[in-house]
This record gives sequence, structure tokens and C-alpha cells, in this order.
Amino acid sequence: MPQLFHRSTNTLARLSIVLGILLAGGLLWLLLQANRTPFVTQAFMARQQPVQFSHKHHVGDDGIDCRYCHTTVENTASAGMPATKTCMNCHSQLFANSPYLEIVRESWRSGQPIKWTKVHDLPDFAYFNHSIHVNKGVGCSTCHGRVDLMPSMWNVASLQMEWCLACHRNPEQFIRPKNKITEMEWPPVEPSPAEFPNGWNQAVDGPKLVKEYKLQPTDVLTSCSTCHR
Repeated sequence: MPQLFHRSTNTLARLSIVLGILLAGGLLWLLLQANRTPFVTQAFMARQQPVQFSHKHHVGDDGIDCRYCHTTVENTASAGMPATKTCMNCHSQLFANSPYLEIVRESWRSGQPIKWTKVHDLPDFAYFNHSIHVNKGVGCSTCHGRVDLMPSMWNVASLQMEWCLACHRNPEQFIRPKNKITEMEWPPVEPSPAEFPNGWNQAVDGPKLVKEYKLQPTDVLTSCSTCHR
């Protein structure tokens, strides 16, 4: 039987297989990269809220401590959203007639809570407890960024597992003194000599705090069951 195809078609067949594998690998790589983009993670995308609340004004300008509004952050898994009463503690006197705060006043009159839009929304299969983090020296700005510079709130991180593991594998790089957890600017540019006679060196002081605060060993912090229960 005469040969139907030229010998070169064997080479073309092999090349097509190689190209197919490369194409499939390239598409997989593109999908993995796309999964890390802000379009998917929603990072750096400001959320629309029912009230024009500015962390920059309240935290940055007025110096209000995070725990004044997020009252349960040290004791429970959730940081908690402020009750309308917390807002009215100030705004029954300040900007009491501002049209921007009518939703707050209506919530106060009706007893219906304000429906805030969640910004840091973890998937249901991930367990996160605020209290254990802040009580072990993980500061607010470590995860939430410089909220004192945010007119509107947004994520500064992907909230993906690789981001969490970066800290769980090396907590000494992120930990700080417990009395500094709500400070936005960390490490301090000019450490107080009274508080830090030798200054602050994360590479030196971080491991000391890990030991002092009795953090779990890395194999426990990176165990699947720690975050997926």
C-alpha cells in the first residue's frame, strides 16, 4: 500500500501534541493569574456604603480608636459593627442636622440597624477569629491597611490562602506589642525612647514577642484544620 502522507507529517503530529500541552499549560497559568487580580479578589476596590463613612476622618483626623466602634474585636471571632447608638454618641450633637446622616438618625428612630456592606468577606470554608489575632500582637493595619488614609474602605490584600500563610509561616515578621495593635503607622518611624530604649527592630524584637506571647509552632499555624474546620 503506497504511503498516503509525507514523513514530515509525523514531525508535525509530534509538534501539535507539544503545542497542545503548552497551550493548555499557558491557559492554566493565565487562569491562576486572573484569580489573583483585583477583579476576582476585590482588593483595592472601595465599597459603596449606605452612609458616607470615612475612616480617614474618624481615625486619621479625629484619632478614634478602632475598638470604640469595633467593640468585640478583643473578645470574639467577629470584630463587630457599631450599633447606631455608637454613632449617635457623637452625632446627636455634631452634624446633628446633616442630610448625609439622615440614614443614621432614621435608624436611631426606628431601631432598625444600618445595613453596612461587608468589605473583608472571607469564604464560609475559612475560619477566622479576630480575638486570637489581636491578643497575640497582630495589629489592625497588618490586615486592614492604613484605614486612617482611606476615605472609603477597601481591601489591601487578596484574602487568599497564600496571603494568610505568609504570616502564619513567619509571624515574627508581623507581630507587635499588644498595646500597639491599633496604631496605624507600624513599625514606628521614631520609636519612643521611654517605650523602646533600644529602638524597634522587627528582626530582633519579633521573635522575642513570638516567644513571650506563646504563639503556636509553625506546623500548627499552617495546619489545614487551623483555618478549615
